[in-house]
Amino acid sequence: MNTLFEKSIRTLELPVVLEMLASLAVSDAAKEKCRGLSPVCQLEEAVRLQEETQSARERLGLYGSPSFSGVKDVSRALNRADHGGVLNTRELLDVADLLTASRRVAEYDRDRQGEKTVLDHLFSALHTNKFLEDKIRGAILDEETIADSASPELADIRRKMRLAASKGRQILQRIISSPSYAKVLQEALITQRDGRFVVPVKAECKGSIPGLVHDISSSGATLFVEPMGVVQANNELKELQAREEKEIDRILRILSGECAAQMMNILYDYDILVHLDVIFARGQLSYRMNAAKPILARRGGIVLRRARHPLLDQAKAVPISLELGNSYDTLVITGPNTGGKTVTLKTIGLLTLMAQCGLQIPADDGCRLRVFDRVLADVGDEQSIEQSLSTFSAHMSNTVEILRQADENSLLLFDELGAGTDPVEGAALAIAIIQNGRSKGSLIAATTHYAEMKTFAMTTAGVENASCEFDVATLRPTYRLLIGIPGKSNAFAISRRLGLDEEVIAAAKAQMDSESIRFEDVLTQLEEKRQRLEKAQAEADRLWQQSQEDARKARTFREQMEKAKENARSKGENEARRIVRQAQQQVDEIFAELDELRRKMQQQADFQAINDAKVSARKHMNAAQEALHLREETPEPETPSRPIAAGDRVELPGVHTAATVVQVNGDGSLVLQAGKMKMTAKPGQVRLIEGQPQAKKQAAVPKAGTAPTLHLERRASSELDIRGYETLEAESVVENYLDAAVMAKLETVTIIHGKGTGALRKAVHEILKRSKAVKSFRLGRYGEGEAGVTVVELK
Repeated sequence: MNTLFEKSIRTLELPVVLEMLASLAVSDAAKEKCRGLSPVCQLEEAVRLQEETQSARERLGLYGSPSFSGVKDVSRALNRADHGGVLNTRELLDVADLLTASRRVAEYDRDRQGEKTVLDHLFSALHTNKFLEDKIRGAILDEETIADSASPELADIRRKMRLAASKGRQILQRIISSPSYAKVLQEALITQRDGRFVVPVKAECKGSIPGLVHDISSSGATLFVEPMGVVQANNELKELQAREEKEIDRILRILSGECAAQMMNILYDYDILVHLDVIFARGQLSYRMNAAKPILARRGGIVLRRARHPLLDQAKAVPISLELGNSYDTLVITGPNTGGKTVTLKTIGLLTLMAQCGLQIPADDGCRLRVFDRVLADVGDEQSIEQSLSTFSAHMSNTVEILRQADENSLLLFDELGAGTDPVEGAALAIAIIQNGRSKGSLIAATTHYAEMKTFAMTTAGVENASCEFDVATLRPTYRLLIGIPGKSNAFAISRRLGLDEEVIAAAKAQMDSESIRFEDVLTQLEEKRQRLEKAQAEADRLWQQSQEDARKARTFREQMEKAKENARSKGENEARRIVRQAQQQVDEIFAELDELRRKMQQQADFQAINDAKVSARKHMNAAQEALHLREETPEPETPSRPIAAGDRVELPGVHTAATVVQVNGDGSLVLQAGKMKMTAKPGQVRLIEGQPQAKKQAAVPKAGTAPTLHLERRASSELDIRGYETLEAESVVENYLDAAVMAKLETVTIIHGKGTGALRKAVHEILKRSKAVKSFRLGRYGEGEAGVTVVELK
């Protein structure tokens, strides 16, 4: 980059914008990169930079900014580690911070969802090393502290150090708290000298506490003595401290070696993170300035739409719109001082430089900028009335160098071209300079006060006038740029408003030649017509906007009415369909209920037939069983040869369980005992076991705690009738019956308990639920006894 280009960059205040960019970067290296940005002259490079900025801006809006904290330059430390050096804790923590930043930025990209962008390759190129990061942070707690967990050896050394220190302090504590040493000690406290624990002893009591003297107070009245009992503990502590330092050095050396092994990846990540930091700073600056991405081209012209100078207050800056390089290659800007001519010139140059640095510009969408090899500017504040020759010489020196370097890829900016010398000569020089620059193919923008320049722009093809609007009524510029209209200096109008006598103004006009007066009058008339036309155009635009708004409201109202009518019709149709659908559903439900009733009636008829068949089959089966077994196993109850008395053995028919008569009640009922269970039965419900002497019968009474005897050699009946039994009596009978039925390998049995109050049925069901022999049970169906019986399926 040549010296004149660098000077033009400073003149157009690009470094101030770059300082704003640097303030948005995080790392020091990124800040320096931001300050050192320079415009690129290759179109492809400039387009790539703009794409990066746009991608960063979009990510900022959707996902926020990645964290770049901890991005520090660790190249020197890693180079030293690579040559065998040992990094200190601060340097190792800086490496860990960099690894953390790399991991977080990589995670930021992984969390993102969306289409591919030009930044994807940067994120994917990061090398994360969570293992080394955790290892450093696990070993180093802060710049001054190595963790005990850094190594097992260090943990053991520090444990021993704590024990040694505790041992020494205990000895010292006993000394300072002992009444016998109260007069010897200067103060009852423990302190340190040269890293060893000591107590302050009065000088006159020097021999009272044997030990080593490590220090003497400045007054000589106090000796700091290490008692002999503490010397060994302190020596051990010193040895352990030396071992601790050696172990810490070993740990740091190992960590430094691992960092050196990953040096290339770490430094590569550092460069990527700094680059991303700069890119996201550009995206944040774009947000701050409400900027837009310009269209860049190598050929063609400049198109700015509502562009604002980035260093002005964006809320107050008056935007400008202009074109340069399409239908005309030179723009001559005229108007009064402080009217905004110089700001317009700087805006053109500065926005061009920003775009070539990859920065988006504060303007509306659709702006087009050309990528130049050089932006050469001779811009100075033209605020003073007096212009010295030296100023003219300085401006002309810059102009000469600008024309020497100008070519078809140059943008030339001249502020107050030809000022500072004789107006006639200055105007002629200004026109000649512009013609020379145009002949080399450069794009030119220049400000001037010369009327000759206005005439030149009006009469020369490819040269266009522009002016900065000035409100004569308020004596204030509006800062609006008007293309195609030459501006007036308004010196007479301003002087008149400020109170200058009309005679003086008339005398001044008399000094002007007639052509200049006529030209100024023409400009005045043109300006008045322009303002009238502009007001008429504004009113026409307002009316057109109002008509468009009225038309829009009418369309909206009509659409709403059509929509309401369509909704009403649709709602009516939907309601009708709902009614029909509901009626159809009710009809379907009625038919379904009829089908269900028809099916249940058929099923009931079939079920009745099945039950009748089952009853008939069961009767035949019972008859067959009685013919085969029951007459042998269950003979008809015999009339006992004598009344049943206490001590007799009786048998319960159906379950073949023997029981002993405990007593005979007054109403003739019998109290029976079978094992632990007692029950009451009527004489007709039991069979007397005869043929044994009563003494033997008495001997046959089961002992307490023994189970009742079951005649397992007989087959149990498939039915058990317990009607009339008490609940407790029924429990024993049912349990014994189930055991007998299992031994007889019956699959299904029936327990007849009757309907009654349901208490007996409930007790039977509780027994069946507890019994492991029962597979399932149910109440009887129609023809089986219904709720009066329970049919049990055994395992």
